[in-house]
Amino acid sequence: MSMTPEERLEQMGLRLPPPPRPMGLYKSMLATGNVVVLSGHGPLREDGTLITGQLGADLDVEAGHDAARQTGLAILATLKDQLGTLARVERVVHLMGMVNATPDFADHPQVVNGCSRLLADVFGPDKGVGTRSAVGMASLPGRMAVEIESTFVITG
Repeated sequence: MSMTPEERLEQMGLRLPPPPRPMGLYKSMLATGNVVVLSGHGPLREDGTLITGQLGADLDVEAGHDAARQTGLAILATLKDQLGTLARVERVVHLMGMVNATPDFADHPQVVNGCSRLLADVFGPDKGVGTRSAVGMASLPGRMAVEIESTFVITG
């Protein structure tokens, strides 16, 4: 019998932060049929603080990768909160990764890999890897290092 996504997280020694709440007039997640779209999530820690800083100035690629991984945990927290279980996720469809970066920073894909790798580990390589974009931004809300929007297919 295969492990559930929650069991995989536990095996990796990872804990989900509290599900983030909207910081404006929008929903954190919207389901239409069997597709769910999540608004941009940031690198929310368990204590409710965000990983902040700009790649190429305050943070290096490894720190950015870790911030993207933490953002993935925040995405999973919203999914679990809204769906009841991560086992309802059938597949990752798309990630839109935005990296708070200096104009000369060029390693956006390596940063967003932190989230992509987490989702592949939690859901498996077939279901956990979808399409993706990784772009640089001059700034992000609250100076957060990374923001990621995501789309998933879910069961019933």
